[in-house]
Amino acid sequence: MAPGLLGLVHLTAWAVCAVIKLPQLVAVLRAGSAWGLSVSSLLLELAGLLVFLRYQIYYGYPLETYLEYPVVIAQVVILLCCIMHFNGKVRRALFYAVIFWVGWYMLTLKKWIIDLAMNLCTFVSAASKLVQLQHLWETKDSGQASALTWGMSVYASASKLHTTWCEVLILIRFIVMLILNIWVTATILYYRKTKKTD
Repeated sequence: MAPGLLGLVHLTAWAVCAVIKLPQLVAVLRAGSAWGLSVSSLLLELAGLLVFLRYQIYYGYPLETYLEYPVVIAQVVILLCCIMHFNGKVRRALFYAVIFWVGWYMLTLKKWIIDLAMNLCTFVSAASKLVQLQHLWETKDSGQASALTWGMSVYASASKLHTTWCEVLILIRFIVMLILNIWVTATILYYRKTKKTD
C-alpha cells in the first residue's frame, strides 16, 4: 500500500475509533433505555480490549499501533455506566470496575499470564460479538443497538488488517472481528427493517 494511502487509512481508523461508541451512547441516552444491548457482550468486549492494550504495552509495541484503544475503552466504560444506570444496577458497575482493575495488574505478574491472555483474547472478543448476536436473535428486536457504531467497528477492523500481516495471532484476531462485526451490523439492520414493516 502506498505510504500516503497507508497514512490516510491510519488517520481515518483513529478518527473512527475516537467516536466509535458515540452513536450507541447517543441512542441509549435519547431512549433512556438500553433495550437491544447485551451487558455481557460489552463486558466481554471490554475484557478483550484491555488484554489487547496491556499486551501491546507490555511488549513495547509502537504507540500508534494501540493509541485508539484507551479512547475506545473509555467509551465502552461510559456506555456500560449508562446501561447500568438505566437498568438500575449502578452498584454492580463498581464491582465490575474493581474486577477489571485487579485483572489489569494481574495480567503482567508473569510473562506466561499475558501471553495466555492474548491467546485467549480473540476468543473473548469473538464471544462478545456472539453474545450480542444471540441477544438480538432472542429478542428479534435491535432496540437501541446502533448500526452506525457496528458499521464503524467493521471499518476499524478492516483498517487494521493491512498493518498486522507480520503477527499471525493479531491478524487472526482482526479477521475474526471483521467477520463478526459485519454479522452483527447485518443482524441489527435486518431486525430494524423487520420492525418497520410490521
